[in-house]
Amino acid sequence: MANVTLKNVVKRYDTKTIIANVSLDIKDKEFLVLVGSSGCGKSTILRMIAGLEDITSGEIYIGDTCVNNIHPKDRDIAFVFQSYALYPHMTVYENIAFPLKMRNFKKEEIDKKVKEAAEILNLTEYLNRKPKQLSGGQRQRVALGRAIVRQPKVFLMDEPLSNLDAKLRVQMRSEIKKLHEKLQTTFIYVTHDQTEALTMGDRIVVLDKGVIQQAGKPEEIYYNPENTFVGGFLGSPSMNFINCKVQNGTVTFNEKYIVYLTDEQKSIIGNREDIIVGIRPEKMDVINSNYNFTVPVEISEMLGSEKIVYFNINGSKCSAKVDTQKDFDKEITLQFNTNDFLFFDVETQKRISL
Repeated sequence: MANVTLKNVVKRYDTKTIIANVSLDIKDKEFLVLVGSSGCGKSTILRMIAGLEDITSGEIYIGDTCVNNIHPKDRDIAFVFQSYALYPHMTVYENIAFPLKMRNFKKEEIDKKVKEAAEILNLTEYLNRKPKQLSGGQRQRVALGRAIVRQPKVFLMDEPLSNLDAKLRVQMRSEIKKLHEKLQTTFIYVTHDQTEALTMGDRIVVLDKGVIQQAGKPEEIYYNPENTFVGGFLGSPSMNFINCKVQNGTVTFNEKYIVYLTDEQKSIIGNREDIIVGIRPEKMDVINSNYNFTVPVEISEMLGSEKIVYFNINGSKCSAKVDTQKDFDKEITLQFNTNDFLFFDVETQKRISL
């Protein structure tokens, strides 16, 4: 078991900086998720930890050992790829056993470890099958099994569920979390899917353009984003950001709906005249009575037990989660609770707080 530490890690390709001075402490037995859009550098960080990618500068530690110059096979890590990377001519048993055979384990020990891994992953009845005879989820479990038998200090997973259908992804998310609880090993998991990040991680690191935007527990990042990028990236739909004018302690929406700010909120905003108000779609209070803040609905999406409606406020595109039993296809009437407001600086896009 081991913690993983990155100290001022930089990765450049020629003159292009991919990872910009990243420092990160990953605790022993922690399930850490690196999340961000494509090209943000999350997979590059994973590959540098694994030793599959050289670093330009900085240090990477696994436990107390600096692994900058240690070969990948000697870092005591296991890497689970997006593409499964199974040997098609081998059975499930042979695929799981392969890393042990390469390390000259005795036949009896290999058999024991393979069967233990198969039992953990519910693969016992498939040990004699070839990968082509398995479903996508079963193949991914075989890839996990091949990693488990090595009993590594650290598991590295690079978007392992992205090739699965939606239903299977949900199932595999819970299976990987259960696996982490059983093995009590450090997991570092890369995904671009914010739902995976929020549901799986003990802690989330949000990346953009090779820079850590925020790191923290899922609920902390969801409810208290440090900037508009984080608030806009996590959540489905993402946080609403409304450009507003502040006058005499009030904020006006669509030129007629006035919200009076609390004394604390006035202190947060200070003497700013322009701000961005952030509010989650589920916090958009919907009312049925006649009110002076009704906006036309541009489009609505039916999502089973709830409906997402889209509209404009102050020229900003917004959305709200509403009850599917109510008709909001043409217009929606809103009422705000100022306690649900977050404030962001117009220029820096950073959260404004006391």
